[in-house]
Formats: sequence, C-alpha cells, structure tokens
Amino acid sequence: MDIATLDPRALRLGQALTLEGLAHTGRDRLHKYLHEGGALPPGVDLRTSALYHCGPVMVPDGEGGWRMVAGGPTTSSREEPYEAEVIARFGLRVIIGKGGMGPKTLAACREHGCVYLQAVGGAAASIAAAVERVEGVDFLDAFGPAEAMWHLRVRAFPATVAMDAHGNSLYAQVAARTEARLRTLLA
Repeated sequence: MDIATLDPRALRLGQALTLEGLAHTGRDRLHKYLHEGGALPPGVDLRTSALYHCGPVMVPDGEGGWRMVAGGPTTSSREEPYEAEVIARFGLRVIIGKGGMGPKTLAACREHGCVYLQAVGGAAASIAAAVERVEGVDFLDAFGPAEAMWHLRVRAFPATVAMDAHGNSLYAQVAARTEARLRTLLA
C-alpha cells in the first residue's frame, strides 16, 4: 500500500498492510522539538509520508550515504505528550511504532484522519531489509544518530492497523477483555 495515497479512514482495525513509500524516523527529541514550535526540514511532508518511531542503527554505505542495519520500532507511548499536536499541526496521517499510544493521540487520529500502525518489535534486522534506501538525514548533529530524522524509502514494510481513524484501538480492546476475564476469575 502506497503511503502517499493511503486513505486512513478506509483502513480497518486489525488490518495487515505492507507499506511502500517514504517514512521518516522520529523519537523523543524530534517530537519535543516539533511540539515546542520547531519546523520540519525542507521537503518533509507528513501528509504524504509516515512518521516511524524508531532509533535505527545506521552505517556508512561507502558511497557517501547510509545503510540501515537495524530498524525496529521503539516504544510509542513516550511520544504521547506530543503526538496529538504533531498530527494536528503537520497533517500527519500515518504513525508507525510499537506498544500503542494514549487517549490524546487516539482522539487526534479520529479528529484528523490518522492511523497508528503496529510494527513488529524484536524484528529490527528484518524491518531494515524493507528499507530500499536511506534518502537522507536531518538533525544528526543536533540530536545524534538514534534521535535524528532519517528519511527512508521502504518497500514491503509490514504493519498492522492498531489504532484506526475512527477512534478504535486494539490495545483498548485487549485491556477491556483482560479486565473482564480477570473479574470473572476473581469472582
């Protein structure tokens, strides 16, 4: 599924996807910077690309560029204080991470038409294989390699819709089922 033309409101909770297109990494420092009024680098458009919660391991490719050797998702809940504003301010439509996000992000996804996609944790080398090329990097000197904004061209990147653009969350469903089961067991 092409990230640039993906319609978040057409995706169903639990739907498995294979993504292709442009994804930008973004972790704590980037989110805080954007939340505090910082600007996206020139040419970065979050309306036609994904924001991937990832601190990749990169190595020089020998030709003046970079190659990703590991790129698994990082825990997304750390971005909860910032993500709703990033969605609203920059038109973000696709977030990729692991572990889910909170109610503010879920509400922003519903209001603005954004989805949160779960990538498989623990599969950093496999996910790196879905990166066709590293197109560049921003904030490397300011944030360091793990927190920099890497621009990745991906193909056959596996993900699952875990929070949809209609206010539904797989994480909330699992928590509700678990709580109900626990009450039954304790009764």
